[in-house]
Amino acid sequence: MHPGRTAGKGPSTHTQIDQQPPRLLIVHIALPSWADICTNLCEALQNFFSLACSLMGPSRMSLFSLYMVQDQHECILPFVQVKGNFARLQTCISELRMLQREGCFRSQGASLRLAVEDGLQQFKQYSRHVTTRAALTYTSLEITILTSRPGKEVVKQLEEGLKDTDLARVRRLQVVEVTKGILEHVDSASPVEDPSNDESSILGTDIDLQTIDNDIVSMEIFFKAWLHNSGTDQEQIHLLLSSQCFSNISRPRDNPMCLKCDLQERLLSPSLLPGTADGSLRMDDPKGDFITLYQMASQSSASHYKLQVIKALKSSGLCESLTYGLPFILRPTSCWQLDWDELETNQQHFHALCHSLLPTLPFRSTH
Repeated sequence: MHPGRTAGKGPSTHTQIDQQPPRLLIVHIALPSWADICTNLCEALQNFFSLACSLMGPSRMSLFSLYMVQDQHECILPFVQVKGNFARLQTCISELRMLQREGCFRSQGASLRLAVEDGLQQFKQYSRHVTTRAALTYTSLEITILTSRPGKEVVKQLEEGLKDTDLARVRRLQVVEVTKGILEHVDSASPVEDPSNDESSILGTDIDLQTIDNDIVSMEIFFKAWLHNSGTDQEQIHLLLSSQCFSNISRPRDNPMCLKCDLQERLLSPSLLPGTADGSLRMDDPKGDFITLYQMASQSSASHYKLQVIKALKSSGLCESLTYGLPFILRPTSCWQLDWDELETNQQHFHALCHSLLPTLPFRSTH
């Protein structure tokens, strides 16, 4: 590890996790497919919020709001705090279960756009009436539209309808198409998947398009990804590659290549579940990895961690005790502060590194 940096110097875990963005979920109902989706969606939401509301430690999900779009848009749940609020969220899910499943209605083309605009306006109003400290957290909103209609059609509809709307406070706008298949696209909903991979498409005005299967497991996996750190305010790790180890992709010896990377959780620590621990953090507990990750993530962009690659080792020759704890994924950064050319070049170099690891699957040693 680069000299002069220690995990204990960063801001507290509480600060970083609170920076998880508020979320607006818009359920786009289309008959008759809603009858097939309703039960699975409501069950997945109930299972997800029973976990999200009761996780120990700082809140991993700050605000949540739910809209329904049928013949017109309707706010079923205004923005509320998630942690400790399961009863209210459960009531909201019960209301969703009772929505019309049969018959027909006249779809209003503007309803989806109005739901996005109304939800964004409510978020802005909520942000203006909170404390200064909380206002720093509620700076941007992530909007997810869940639909059974063809995703590309919905994206085009949104692009046209929102072209004159100020989306500066929208951190991410995502369309999720629910398909009829079962467990065919589970990987696309995995919490470790990058939204820029082959399972997602960036179309037009930066609207993410993703598909998930119409089953409880796939939907739960998708929602649980909201509990993982997904901040893009800064890169977290600089991986320095020397030409001695990577002559095929690195630069001249005096100017090693720097890969800018983000850390991502692979699993939630079981010690965060209610009834499994007393809430204290111990260095011999896998939850210690959890605190270290967020301390590293919360460093300013001027104090990111630098790891120098010094040697390539076979994974079979590495003692497993050195990798004890919860696993994390290293990914090319998606930091919004970098320009597109730099992001693309960095991603290409990262994939080149991964490709060079494939023949022997070694473990890269860093210090």
